[in-house]
Amino acid sequence: MTISSGMLLLILGCLLVTFIPRVLPFIFVRKIQMPSIVLKWLSFIPICILTALVVEGIVTDTDQFISFDWQVVAVLIPTILVALFTKSLSLTVLIGVILMAGVRFLSAT
Repeated sequence: MTISSGMLLLILGCLLVTFIPRVLPFIFVRKIQMPSIVLKWLSFIPICILTALVVEGIVTDTDQFISFDWQVVAVLIPTILVALFTKSLSLTVLIGVILMAGVRFLSAT
């Protein structure tokens, strides 16, 4: 299999576009001592991203109103309880995936 120069340039361009916003800031920031208020603010980013992903999975937008995907809500509640009681990310993800697979399997039959 041969690769054309155009394809090689496209791959290199994609590498550059991915590298600049994702890796370059970490290289500069690790040499800088940030104020504690900035570090505290940055500590909230993971939970905000997770919340946005969960809400995006639950809420469905129709033409006139917002509705909920009740299958996802039914799986989310026990998964949150597992997360709160065990504090284990691996177990929480495993339980969530198993429950969602079970709900989808039962709803398909």
